[in-house]
Amino acid sequence: MQAPFELWGGVECTINRVRDTFYDQLDRSGHRERCVSDLEQFAKLGIQSLRTALHWERFTVTHSWDEWDVLIETMRRLKIQPIVGLLHHGSGPLGTDLLDPGFPEKLAAFALKVARRYPDVLDYTPVNEPQTTARFATLYGLWYPHHQSMRSHVRAIFNQVKGIVLAMQAIRTVQPHARLVHTEDGGQTFATPQLESYRVEREHRRWLGLDLLCGRVDQEHPLFQFLLDHGLTESETLWFSENPCPPSVVGMNYYVTSDRFLDHRLHLYPDRAGGDTGDEPLVDFEAVRVRSEGIAGVANVLEQAWNRYGIAVAITEAHLGSDPLEQTRWLHEVWCAALTAQQRGADVRAVTVWALLGSYNWCHLCTRDTGAYESGVFDVSSGVPIATAITTLVQQLAAGVDPEADVRSPGWWRRNNRFTVDPWIRGM
Repeated sequence: MQAPFELWGGVECTINRVRDTFYDQLDRSGHRERCVSDLEQFAKLGIQSLRTALHWERFTVTHSWDEWDVLIETMRRLKIQPIVGLLHHGSGPLGTDLLDPGFPEKLAAFALKVARRYPDVLDYTPVNEPQTTARFATLYGLWYPHHQSMRSHVRAIFNQVKGIVLAMQAIRTVQPHARLVHTEDGGQTFATPQLESYRVEREHRRWLGLDLLCGRVDQEHPLFQFLLDHGLTESETLWFSENPCPPSVVGMNYYVTSDRFLDHRLHLYPDRAGGDTGDEPLVDFEAVRVRSEGIAGVANVLEQAWNRYGIAVAITEAHLGSDPLEQTRWLHEVWCAALTAQQRGADVRAVTVWALLGSYNWCHLCTRDTGAYESGVFDVSSGVPIATAITTLVQQLAAGVDPEADVRSPGWWRRNNRFTVDPWIRGM
């Protein structure tokens, strides 16, 4: 039986900077040392494409292509299509950052080097989740350059998205058929009626990166004046409408906690307060924990993206930090929801099993290395990849086979004990 769409895989490949320290997930998981054997394990899963990274930051330190030559050649041998990232939650190497006026051109220059080295690579994600990276680095101040202002946030989005456009232009001088697989957090924002205006602004901002890439931001765009008010010039804002670079695939990264709920009743959350800038009169909380209806779900997210842009869509990260049984339930729900979206008319290309080797330190947003580990399809906590309960499910989905595991029981995110505040107290 043939699967209804492709199954992709991904290794957690973040390199983020906190002050003067770079945290490298590929080193932490041991994947760099085990590259060939890991890829051979991935091939047995039946995945067709793999999200990986040729990091800009790493190249400026090593100035060597050797490890990537092995990576790309092994993937060719195993017939796994690479989806090459260049910047994954990073701010670039020393000498630049998200607020550097020269950031876009510097990223494009590196992209051109990669394309010349590997001219047969077709799929690229030059910058993973630019809006998420901008939030953590320039609104929350957690990552370099540690700013906390909307003005810096807008500039960081501008630089990253312009960098994507210039990078794809450079790559296509070598490989004219290169495809942009653009990724963003697919989370939706909900709110109490008193915070509707905040919710509407958040929803506009949710699509800003894609709107810019698709050349949709002009004087009539609901965020046009917002961008000008926060530091962009009119010519900078309109640059994207003059240089559109629509993705070949709109990738939605979707987690149980992606959907957010804005609540004006601060007394219900004594340990939490503040929105994007920290001084808004609201609490920004996980919708799964406070909203009676729970999360919007993958089907809604994919349909929204498809209906908005008319571009092929995919889930480009599907991961749950939990025990293996709950992980199988989450992946199966994501797969079935993507199938629902496809049956409703969305052009769904793939579901991506993320963090094949698990991830480190995301429980505190990669701001320090405590060794906190979440397993993925494989558990590498021992230094050797060990199959988990989810491994068999991945193979079955890739083959179009009905799963054997108990995946149809509701996961914790669908159970009534998920609430942080009891529903009758919330009044929602």
